[in-house]
Amino acid sequence: MREALAAAGAGIVAMIVVAALGLWAAGAAGLPGGAFPRVVAAVVVIAAGGSVELSGDTGVLARADAAIDAVPLSVTLAGALVTAAVFLLPLRHRAVASTGELLDRIARTAACWLLFLLIIALLARHSFRISTGNDIAEEIGAELGAIPTVAFRADVPATLGFGLLWVLAVLALTFIVSRKAPLSSPLLHFQRSVRPPAFAMLVVLLAYAAIGLVVGVILLFTRGHPAETIAVLFLGLPNLAWMALGVGTGGAWVGHVDKAMGLPMPHVLDEVLRTRGGQRTLDLGSVAEHDGRAWLLVAVAAVVLLAAAFTAAVRSPARLPAWRHGLEMAAALALTMLVVGLLTRISAHYGLSLIGIGDLGGGLGGDVSLQPELLRLVAAGAVWGLVTGFLGSLLARYVRHPGDVRDARPQN
Repeated sequence: MREALAAAGAGIVAMIVVAALGLWAAGAAGLPGGAFPRVVAAVVVIAAGGSVELSGDTGVLARADAAIDAVPLSVTLAGALVTAAVFLLPLRHRAVASTGELLDRIARTAACWLLFLLIIALLARHSFRISTGNDIAEEIGAELGAIPTVAFRADVPATLGFGLLWVLAVLALTFIVSRKAPLSSPLLHFQRSVRPPAFAMLVVLLAYAAIGLVVGVILLFTRGHPAETIAVLFLGLPNLAWMALGVGTGGAWVGHVDKAMGLPMPHVLDEVLRTRGGQRTLDLGSVAEHDGRAWLLVAVAAVVLLAAAFTAAVRSPARLPAWRHGLEMAAALALTMLVVGLLTRISAHYGLSLIGIGDLGGGLGGDVSLQPELLRLVAAGAVWGLVTGFLGSLLARYVRHPGDVRDARPQN
């Protein structure tokens, strides 16, 4: 049980630290009523797959409406990596383990994770008073008992349900990706067919996150708004980095931004998506119209995906046909792009009408929407995976593979 507590606790602590740093940089430390730790808890709940409900309370003379659907993937990624790393520590020197032992370890870790997540979810609740910017309206509203507030609270049953799926998915991916994770005997034949392309996809996602981190650090020291840059790094770095992967390979998102709403967003995305009503397409062409350097995303995608395909080919059994590598990479990258699209969706709005001032979603509100074109993302991933997988296999032809004995090659 100590190992399960360590894995679950380390993951939760990593998520709390990353979320706290990002929210602190975003200015949440100044929220009234000791709200900061509760907002941190809410972000951790969302990052772990849970649900946080927003509600408005403005009395009979006003209306309020608020909702947000966005995953802070920096927090999610930190928790997943730390949980997986600590979970593997006691298993790293073993090649085989029984099915019963593995299921027992997974069950205990999941149970500890749910316990910690329950505590976090119970803390994730608070309410805020909202300013309309009109002193007279606020004074009249206060006298009439119509003070606008927005409250949030974690949906505990949904949080525990989706949180369980989250931790099980993390642990399952740990066994699929890592060669340090032992498998039971019936699953050993999947080791060389599934793990190489799965590991290649992990390489791609982490490489893009690392590139995004380098770019963010450069911007931190060369441009203004350091707090906003830090907030993006600690809350939404993978969101932007993995969108860059999708855009660079020909994928697209559709959405709009009609008001900032305090959500940190790179300037070029704000330019592409800002509109009053209607939808804009975020793809390579639209980004390049505002910044010609967008075409570098294609070159970065080619280098990273080819390197990942080469790595997968080297880890695969010797003499596996190049077309087979291409098909495996196509399936793996298509699935990865599907997940990226689902995780990078954003939907957020706030609307307020107080004593006839403003409207829901109008002058005292804002709206941000970004939805993936999943078919386009999956198709782009399949094409890029097929090509880079085939080329990566050709490049790895003269590199030693697992089980490859070169002096045993048949002679003509």
